[in-house]
Amino acid sequence: MVEFTVAQKVLLDKMSDFMLEYNKKVNLTAITEPAQIWEKHYTDSAFPLELADVPCGTSVIDVGTGAGFPGVIWKIYRPDLNLTLLDSLRKRVYYLGLLRERLDLEYSAIHARSEEFALKPDYRESFGVAVSRAVAKLPALCEFCLPLVKTGGLMLAMKGAEVEGADAALKILGGEIEEIKSYRLPSGAQRNLIIIRKIRNTPKEFPRQRVNISNTEIQ
Repeated sequence: MVEFTVAQKVLLDKMSDFMLEYNKKVNLTAITEPAQIWEKHYTDSAFPLELADVPCGTSVIDVGTGAGFPGVIWKIYRPDLNLTLLDSLRKRVYYLGLLRERLDLEYSAIHARSEEFALKPDYRESFGVAVSRAVAKLPALCEFCLPLVKTGGLMLAMKGAEVEGADAALKILGGEIEEIKSYRLPSGAQRNLIIIRKIRNTPKEFPRQRVNISNTEIQ
């Protein structure tokens, strides 16, 4: 069960105000009703931290973060995490930098395509956890995330009610599904958290160069 502290709620209220203000000039979210923001953005984003074992102080990368979901919520919920946000749209990354100042948080916001970023030696297989709420078929999502995760680390895929198979991709990329945990939001909407363990190095030819995934909201 996700329970935010009073201090965290203050930060989240500030985030809502700034996001909705900025949303007038840059498309960040189609969800603008306060109760829906809290459920579909804030509660949903924090849920994986209650379901998966994310060690204290670990390095986390949010792939295709969009307006900062789930990554910024993770940083508010778990300030100990060393967070990197990755997105392919410069306008969103600029917003995330402004949001960081507004909330006085510490995280990195990087403008890059995930298939290019994962080939950089300083970042490849360097993160303890890769998380993504981006809408993409699970095999493609694995190809973008697993090359960034060090052996022994986790990839967490936040999906809707449907869970696509990715056995062939996982075998190639060096991961295996450890568990699939289902949960429901207060409204009753079902979510699945796919917990993937990185068990061996990803071959150097992955990820392949192709069109990057987009971050659209899970409905």
